[in-house]
Amino acid sequence: MHPDFPRPGPPPTHDAAIDEALAGVDGLDAVPVSEHVDRFDAVHVALTAALASIDKV
Repeated sequence: MHPDFPRPGPPPTHDAAIDEALAGVDGLDAVPVSEHVDRFDAVHVALTAALASIDKV
């Protein structure tokens, strides 16, 4: 994709915890590659917690 036209983020899920987790990968192309793993790990942890909370509904 052309750098002057940033990619749109994912559509909102209407679940604040999931939307906040996915926001962790927003702007990833502007972050040094060495920081990508930490970002993906944080998103994974947040999404895992969101999925685990489904059973408690």
